[in-house]
Amino acid sequence: MLDALIVPLFVTTDLPPEAELAGFGELLAGTARMLGREGAGYEAFLAGKVFWLDRPVLPEQRPAAEGELRFAGMLGYLAASGPGHTARDVVCDLRRAIGAAVADRYGDVGVAPAVFAIRDQDVRERTPDAALYVDTRDAAAELVSATKAYL
Repeated sequence: MLDALIVPLFVTTDLPPEAELAGFGELLAGTARMLGREGAGYEAFLAGKVFWLDRPVLPEQRPAAEGELRFAGMLGYLAASGPGHTARDVVCDLRRAIGAAVADRYGDVGVAPAVFAIRDQDVRERTPDAALYVDTRDAAAELVSATKAYL
């Protein structure tokens, strides 16, 4: 059995108006495949659900401007392989990786993505029903199994 650390987390960022939610989710999940610094990297698996966090628009309000950024989020679980990891270190590694991946795919959206650990209960209670499921493809089977118990 693989020694794995499981971290419940929340990821948020602004995205360009033409961004697709499924593409954003795939980007997050794919980014989490390998974390850490070169030479000291470790395998990881991210599973969760992505959703839009757009501002509510009442009928009497104007629609959002065409070029206005959209706010997206993901609630899920990150499994990191191997001993010696702390939740803080794993979240920092994921934050760095997601920041680079979002900037590479979408350009400068004005602010770096926020990635932070949350309570397990918050993932279950706050994930919208209509959110899209995503996970890291071709991840280590042991990491997938360890994480599936939390989903």
